[in-house]
Amino acid sequence: MIHPLPDASAGLGLRRALLEPLRAAPAGAFDFLECAPDNWIGVGGRLGEALQDLSARHPLTCHGLSLSLGGLEPLDEVFLEKTRRFLDRHRAVLYSEHLSSCTGEGHLYDLMPLPFTAESVRHVAARIARVQDVLGRRIAVENVSYYAAHPGHDMDEAEFVLAVLAEAGCDLLLDVNNVYVNAINHGYDARAFLARMPSARIASYHVAGHYDEAEDLKIDTHGAAVKDEVWALLGEAYRLHGVRPTLLERDFNLPPLGELLQELARVRDLQAGATSSSGVHGAAGRG
Repeated sequence: MIHPLPDASAGLGLRRALLEPLRAAPAGAFDFLECAPDNWIGVGGRLGEALQDLSARHPLTCHGLSLSLGGLEPLDEVFLEKTRRFLDRHRAVLYSEHLSSCTGEGHLYDLMPLPFTAESVRHVAARIARVQDVLGRRIAVENVSYYAAHPGHDMDEAEFVLAVLAEAGCDLLLDVNNVYVNAINHGYDARAFLARMPSARIASYHVAGHYDEAEDLKIDTHGAAVKDEVWALLGEAYRLHGVRPTLLERDFNLPPLGELLQELARVRDLQAGATSSSGVHGAAGRG
């Protein structure tokens, strides 16, 4: 039986450059790891053995990169079947994907935003439902960062996310850094956006660093330390919705594991503060 993660848990991304430091880390250094199945399906040898060792000793969540939930091309059901076997083999406690499409043909990692329209809601929700059927599990979708809005929106971003969750019957992976980046780039209130998200559907959080291109332009890079404004927004998310498993994302410019663990300690401090102040473990409205 696969047990869900405790709400007050903090995890790290499983990156190949960190394989050996993660394997050597002391017990309790992190609560779970997250990997992208797209980067690991079919990988054997030394790397495959390292992944198997880590997933045997630590809970694993999986975050897809190239499924293109909002794309126009048919879903790659062969790839989905491989993903299902990967999730089962490694006893993944959560699978999530981006609420986006991938450009071009084949499996690319260039995540493009979807138009915020009723037609788009119906399209992506049907594809999410099919993914859930093939994988045999409920998935979570992540709100993505975007820089150019589609013309012809008939709802705002929060309305779109809420409509997809309701239509598809899936959960939300709430990326707090993406909320901050989008709020600055598109001129909306990040805390108001958070307040509109449904507590009961939030499966987990992501938190990451970004690049300050200008006062009114932030670039979601996952290549730097988390900024104070994003830490504050994560604390606000905990206050509004309760503590959930939270992943510290770092994709490149990787520092030594010790520095990442220092940042992870800040996640744990925020979780502990939110839990003690609420007097409950997690949000009362979660179901």
